[in-house]
Amino acid sequence: MSWLDNLIGFVSPKAAYMREAWRISLDEVRNYDAGDQGRLNANWRAVNQSGEMIDRSERDIIRARARDLERNSDMMNAVVGAFERNVVGGGYTLQARTPDEKTNNQLEKYWKQWIKKQNCDVTNQQSFNQMLRMCVQRKKVDGGVLIHKTYTSGGVVPFKLQLLEVDELESAQMTPRKQGNKVVGGIEYNGYNRPEGYWIRQYSVDGFSIEDPIYIPAKDMIFYFTKKRPSQVREISDMTTTMTRIRDTNEFITAVSVKQRIMACLSVFIKKIAPGGGIGRGLNSTGDQYNYNGKMLVPGMIKELNPGEEVETVNPGGQSDDATNHIKTMQHLIGAGQGLSYEATSRDMSQTNYSSARQSMIEDDMTYAKDKELLQEVMDEIYETFVISGVLSGLFEIKDFWQNKEEYLAHEWFQQPKRWIDPLKESSANKTALQTGQKTFQQISAENGKDWREQIEEMANVIQYGKEKGVEMGGVIYGQQYNGQINDP
Repeated sequence: MSWLDNLIGFVSPKAAYMREAWRISLDEVRNYDAGDQGRLNANWRAVNQSGEMIDRSERDIIRARARDLERNSDMMNAVVGAFERNVVGGGYTLQARTPDEKTNNQLEKYWKQWIKKQNCDVTNQQSFNQMLRMCVQRKKVDGGVLIHKTYTSGGVVPFKLQLLEVDELESAQMTPRKQGNKVVGGIEYNGYNRPEGYWIRQYSVDGFSIEDPIYIPAKDMIFYFTKKRPSQVREISDMTTTMTRIRDTNEFITAVSVKQRIMACLSVFIKKIAPGGGIGRGLNSTGDQYNYNGKMLVPGMIKELNPGEEVETVNPGGQSDDATNHIKTMQHLIGAGQGLSYEATSRDMSQTNYSSARQSMIEDDMTYAKDKELLQEVMDEIYETFVISGVLSGLFEIKDFWQNKEEYLAHEWFQQPKRWIDPLKESSANKTALQTGQKTFQQISAENGKDWREQIEEMANVIQYGKEKGVEMGGVIYGQQYNGQINDP
């Protein structure tokens, strides 16, 4: 109570009581249920801190638990695998878009060579597409991955990639290299929280740190992670929101499995009854005695019992709860927490038709699109570094490159197309969209992972070759359906 309340209470206790009752009634009129601190929300305690302060204390624990689920949980791998298959899938095809077609062909030719494991990876173990799949996997589980751009010989161009785990950031580093900067979580930032360098921990072969961390400038490092808050400076596992549900489901499945195994068991006990007769030594039965130690039930078995014994069968009854519906519900929630449909993570298509499967695929593609956008930004930087390295090494002879650098770095990525759910319906829809102007041939080709110019060239070559051999190949030429007789203009 304030000094005014105390004064009013001293003068008029009744007025003080009415004042307090009025204040309580006002407190009960709240604006948001989510802000209520009453009985129902008594255990809901939350704090407002910066993104880094929230993540820092639990980042390593969450990453360790996510990796544990990655090693031991099929549901965890189902979610991670869905992103890996759809964000990268069969890989990406480069289409250079420079003003000179000869330069385009040269860039694409050497790019196809560079993406092989012996040219793009410093360890010579992974191709470029395989490295991209690992990046997507590590981002979902660990929260991010570091891509070090190294300039070394031994490849098509003096440029290769080195993947580093986020564990290798030296969190104990406190002293910045440049005055006025600050080091947070192993990353050196300037006054605008822009990364200027990365402090990387150095390990020996057996995993123990033996040397001081090395400093890598930010221009030579790509930090691939999702930033969700302006104050966030480092990664947090993408699986954070669904990890507890995945673990609970795994524990539930294990418990149900154990219960089902117990219920499937048949146990037999030998019940001994005191035989009739006198007392004392008269209790001893005569005849052969049987020992059941180590004995098992086998089909068609006929066995005698000792006098005064009978068999009692123990067959556990009852059944487990409706585990199927519970697990299905949990899988729905796990998928929804990652923006995916139930079918994408469970691979259960038993309750879908064409329309529902198509709708789920569209919604899932919108989720994958965010990760594709982020990944393609990484790929853009890598490709641009590849081209610049080729120009500096003399592999590409482009005289006006530095004057028109943006034009010579222009390019597009085409992903390998997905398989159609219903080819007839998909092709009919594309035909209608093309005829009504809702889509262009360029758009349809891009959706199929092809370059529209190359596709037209292929179509023309096939039709022309069929004409020469007298075989009708179909297709559209000069706006008329090809029927085996073509009049050249």
